Amino acid sequence: MERREVAAVLAYIGRLDSRTIRTDPGEARDQLAQWHELLHDVPFATDHGWDVRDAIRAHVLDTPYSILPVDVARKWRMYRRDRLDRHTDPTPTADPDDPAAWRAELLGTRQAVAIGTAAPSTHRQLTSGGPHLGVEDRLRAIGSCVPPTISTALAPYRPARAAREAAVAAGQPDALSVRCQWCHAREGEPCRSRRVGPDGRARGNAPRPTPHPTRLDLAAAELTRQGAA
Repeated sequence: MERREVAAVLAYIGRLDSRTIRTDPGEARDQLAQWHELLHDVPFATDHGWDVRDAIRAHVLDTPYSILPVDVARKWRMYRRDRLDRHTDPTPTADPDDPAAWRAELLGTRQAVAIGTAAPSTHRQLTSGGPHLGVEDRLRAIGSCVPPTISTALAPYRPARAAREAAVAAGQPDALSVRCQWCHAREGEPCRSRRVGPDGRARGNAPRPTPHPTRLDLAAAELTRQGAA
């Protein structure tokens, strides 16, 4: 900020907190010099969310202490740090074979984001449109995100999942679609073998490759209810 902008900031603070007002010309001059020394690299406002008046108003509302120039400078540093943390360097348009131009454009973009004249650039992969045009056609042809050959190869390493898929393919009820009343396994989780010790506490909690019979009965009843509906 320039000196005239700092003077405007001090006048704004004086309207919100009269304790900061200096009536003596010498004290007012020293106050202006101090604030300008600490805030000369802090902008008055930017196009992307920073306004020094918002920082001042938040301080007056949040604390009973008079605002100091370091309070404003710290809020500006926090603003810059947050913007840079959300920024992902876009690929420069400069020639990659010209390292100086490449680096200059990269640093220039970061500086523009830091001072608030440009918005942070996020990951394009996360902000682009939907999936590739060929993905939906391929999913319709395969029928699943995981091809059948891959599911067959993974079956020995996930027996509960394999048994569930086989049951659904055969038209049988999906036991994992309901909660087990025996071991209290939630929907989508395999049943667990729980041994009860002499003190009445569970001694084992290993996952079972097959669901409990009561869970199968509940799943069958739910499937029948859905069919009747």
